[in-house]
Amino acid sequence: MAISEFEIKRCEKLMRLYIEQNRPPPHIRKELDLGYRIKNQSIEIFEIRPRWDNPDQKIEEMVAKTTYVKKSGLWKVYWQRADMKWHRYEPMPEVDSLEEFIALITEDKYCCFYA
Repeated sequence: MAISEFEIKRCEKLMRLYIEQNRPPPHIRKELDLGYRIKNQSIEIFEIRPRWDNPDQKIEEMVAKTTYVKKSGLWKVYWQRADMKWHRYEPMPEVDSLEEFIALITEDKYCCFYA
């Protein structure tokens, strides 16, 4: 089941704040920027860069993902490994809130999200 409309608005507000606090300076954003998307019950954070062999084309490099599980009321935490698949973030595979998820990826204690 997807996140409720009320919760989506709350998530959007938190994610916009996170993005604004962590984006590179304006003069660098053509080369590196930060974005997010909400899809069903998941939120993905990604870097936006020009493609190396075609700078006019932008690509997204995934940073982190969280998925809300309504039954447990928890957010599952994922990171993307070199195999391009999402893997549970084993040091803390679940958090109680989106705020905790944001704090976790901001700290990035094990350098899994922003490598």
